Amino acid sequence: MQSLAHAAADEGGFQAPTISETHLPEIFPWMAEWGTGFGKNMLMALLAVFVISWFFMWAIRKQALVPSRTQYIAESAYGFVRHTLGRDILGEKHFKPWIPFLFTVFFFVLVNNLFGAVPGLQLPTFSHAGPAYAMALIVWFAWVVLGFKLHGGKFLKLVTVPSGVPKFLLPLLVPIEFLSNFIIRPLTHSLRLMAVMLAGHIIVMLAGSGAEFLITQQEGLGSTGLGVLILVGSIPLYFLELIMMVLQAFVFALLTAIYIQGSIEAEAH
Repeated sequence: MQSLAHAAADEGGFQAPTISETHLPEIFPWMAEWGTGFGKNMLMALLAVFVISWFFMWAIRKQALVPSRTQYIAESAYGFVRHTLGRDILGEKHFKPWIPFLFTVFFFVLVNNLFGAVPGLQLPTFSHAGPAYAMALIVWFAWVVLGFKLHGGKFLKLVTVPSGVPKFLLPLLVPIEFLSNFIIRPLTHSLRLMAVMLAGHIIVMLAGSGAEFLITQQEGLGSTGLGVLILVGSIPLYFLELIMMVLQAFVFALLTAIYIQGSIEAEAH
């Protein structure tokens, strides 16, 4: 934030942060011009794996009959995924094999989102398109593979040919269904997550850099007071972004469960 404020002062006025300023320099910049350098968001993705693994392994290390507070939190988190995203969506018959996958998707997205609220990190991993595309592609691949595994080649017909539709409409509807399921679905699944995380991150950057510019780079009681007002007003925005981080992780995992359920019950649709 300080660098943004000082840069604005040097140019004679406030310059709002841009999307390019959310892309930090690569840590290991090999082939960085093609976007393949090892950057902060990649480091945080690996950190998320460590944090999730460490927390749940540490929380259940004793497996006490009367759980500690940490064990209770871990078991409640697992129960939330198992029941809300697993059993309630996939059904009693099919949900158990998919619990590890749904658990991983939900908490990986959640922790990477929450990194944006941690001072010093302050960058949701999925505010960049690359990680969001990768996660959506994994889910899409699981949906497609499961569908062909359960239904064979008939799966393609099940997801592209609507039942009960007059035949003369099929030449129009089949291409639309194909694009919707095989192209648009993974794009919307990823872009929804990325857009919300990026928007929240930009709003916090804008409020922080604007407040600092008014307080430290402008003279006058009015500018200082306005900067303090913006700073105080950014606190509710911070908590709103925190809520959106949790909500978007839930929505992403919920849609993942719905897509898997769609493959399992493809013949019923």
